[in-house]
Amino acid sequence: MAEVAVKQKSYDLGAMLPFIVLHASVLLVLTVPFTPAMIAWLAGSYFLRMFGVTGGYHRYFSHRSFKLNRFWQFWMAVLAQTSGQKGALWWAAHHRDHHLHSDRKTDLHSPVHEGFWWSHLGWILSDEYNDYEPKRISDFSKYPELRLLDKFHLVPTILYAVAIYYVGGYGAFVWGYLVATVAVYHGTFLINSLTHIWGTRRFPTPDESRNNFVLAIVTMGEGWHNNHHYYMSSTRQGFRWWEIDVTYYILIALSWVGITRDLRPFRPGTAE
Repeated sequence: MAEVAVKQKSYDLGAMLPFIVLHASVLLVLTVPFTPAMIAWLAGSYFLRMFGVTGGYHRYFSHRSFKLNRFWQFWMAVLAQTSGQKGALWWAAHHRDHHLHSDRKTDLHSPVHEGFWWSHLGWILSDEYNDYEPKRISDFSKYPELRLLDKFHLVPTILYAVAIYYVGGYGAFVWGYLVATVAVYHGTFLINSLTHIWGTRRFPTPDESRNNFVLAIVTMGEGWHNNHHYYMSSTRQGFRWWEIDVTYYILIALSWVGITRDLRPFRPGTAE
């Protein structure tokens, strides 16, 4: 019987150790009295930074589905990077690659070809994607402040952690930073993994993207993933009235005060 060659995955120890330590630090919740205030810190910090991921990393930097001026663009990148998911340029460049090769062999995190572990965590912890193709994100890498943020991508999340500790104390730091950061990680990663294997398909996209109501709630609208892969440039990902898309609602509200503008609509009957 002929042997099937299996590509060996290699991992970056420098990325794995902090990731493991952060997850282990969640056990510090056992040292903090459980109170409604701690849950409020967790929820507030989770959804604030999840919006940075969904509205910033994803809908703005990856897909340019709305516009910001240079001032707000910078602060959107800062907010996104408080999540600890590397720089906005790194994140968006790799996400654009994902859409270019979605669920093909060349997709950097397809569960269809590489399995759940790789699509959820493995690709992030590997040493294969530490860098990115600058040409993929040339529209934003022309800004020196974004290049600086990308180079020192840990600074926003460190400053955010310090601010929580200073304002709320040790308990707020444990629940509002450590636990919330891990929760934001896995909420984000579930879009890469589960929404390509679990859910419904409204549109016949060439990949396995799926809509998932539960994940849409957890990720403020990103769970409408089949919708998104069908029409990637739409600011709105919940196309039907009942498809809850909190990120879109916030972006609409921000447009009322002049922060966001030119939100790109979904046009029925069209695809990308």
